[in-house]
Amino acid sequence: MFETAELGHRLSREEYRRIEPELRSDLLEAQFRLAENKQSSMVLLISGVRGAGKGETVNLLNAWMDPRHILTHAFDNPSDEEIERPPMWRYWRKLPPKGHIGILFGSWYTAPIIDRVFKRSKPSALLQAIEETNAFEKMLTEEGVQVLKFWFHLSKDRQRNRLKALEDDPKTRWRVTERDWEFFKHYDRFYQISEDVLRATSTGWAPWTVVEGENAEYRSVMVGKTLLEAMRKGAQRAEEITPHLEPAPPILRPIDDLYILDRLDLAATVAKPTYEKRMTKLQAELSMLSRDPRFAGHNVVCVFEGMDAAGKGGAIRRLTAALDARLYETIPIAAPTDEERAHPYLWRFWRHLPRKGRFTIYDRSWYGRVLVERVEGFCSETAWMRAYSEINRFEQQLVSQGTIIVKFWLQISKEEQLRRFRLREKTRFKQFKITEEDWRNREKWGGYQAAASDMIERTSTRDAPWILVGANDKNHARLKVLETVVRAVKVSLASRKDRIDA
Repeated sequence: MFETAELGHRLSREEYRRIEPELRSDLLEAQFRLAENKQSSMVLLISGVRGAGKGETVNLLNAWMDPRHILTHAFDNPSDEEIERPPMWRYWRKLPPKGHIGILFGSWYTAPIIDRVFKRSKPSALLQAIEETNAFEKMLTEEGVQVLKFWFHLSKDRQRNRLKALEDDPKTRWRVTERDWEFFKHYDRFYQISEDVLRATSTGWAPWTVVEGENAEYRSVMVGKTLLEAMRKGAQRAEEITPHLEPAPPILRPIDDLYILDRLDLAATVAKPTYEKRMTKLQAELSMLSRDPRFAGHNVVCVFEGMDAAGKGGAIRRLTAALDARLYETIPIAAPTDEERAHPYLWRFWRHLPRKGRFTIYDRSWYGRVLVERVEGFCSETAWMRAYSEINRFEQQLVSQGTIIVKFWLQISKEEQLRRFRLREKTRFKQFKITEEDWRNREKWGGYQAAASDMIERTSTRDAPWILVGANDKNHARLKVLETVVRAVKVSLASRKDRIDA
């Protein structure tokens, strides 16, 4: 891919001055159209070799267009806060809302390439990163994000000359560091690995544009025209974003009408004295585990889903009662806000991920897409069908970073739900918990049971299995929740100790 960027492309200063005014005007017009329509967003990845003009190009784009609708973020070594979360967390947080352009100076390609160049990772790790990146970018385009990827290239001789020229000029000397020269020593390896990565990740939905970086006029016009063409095409198809999906197998109703939730035993009960004794012990045990020095290398994400009035809130309160308030956050998930709707679906969940040594408890979660959004028709069938694989990849990224994921589905019978609804209506301090929406959802009981069963079958994985809790008896349900969390943390800490001992 780099051969065409070593042809000596040039644009004279006169030609540049002739092209620039019209190009700037066209870019501003297209940008305002993007901002006005708010049907999509754009992400520009600025990557490539050092000294190839990446920084100058970022500054130029901000000067040519309205910076109020451009969000520019530069990524260097991850901060302590970023290290404690999955690698993609820092990029998810910076995704632009619809109507805006996000310029990412440095990107999710940087670390995998550098790690492989310096042999800090194996070839298999790079292949995995490529696969995950392609899936991530595909998901972004399905969510209405245009992904433009620019790789700024210089030949080895031209990069050496460029770095020396910058270093010899007192005004630009500060821009060249020892790290730049250290990277230059590995130019040939960077060339080989980067080209392999670009070939494997230049897809129909997010292709790479390789830009020869030596001539400032040429690279500026090249990037500007590529961006302009992308914005114009994006505006034309904003109303009908074409999915790039592999066909998913159809979800068929069981021939015998038997769903996984139909087999769940709801009759289990626990007497109050037994419950109180066991609950006290479990809460003390969880409190001790959260203070274990080994827990500093983990975090816990608890997901609570279930039918209305199944007791999620009560179970969560018993769980948090065992924890230091500084170590957990409870995230209640309701209908998305305008800000959340302006971003890809998983954005609002990524931004709440906990640091190491902490708990995040989701009261409802990312599974809303395959539950309420599916049943109520709030999203297309295409969207919720592809959400299964997107969710599985999301959770796998969390697990690979030491996150303990515990997912609960609390199930009650239709008769028990009716009893609790009526009790809420009669009890003054519980009346706020029952709404017209609860009664409407009850009328779609069958649809929710089918959606939940499909969800459990398609997203219960080895590292993040669903725990099905019969919740007709609240004592039984609350104990099972605590027992499961305690066991999951114990297993993870024991595994960590085994790895350290080994």
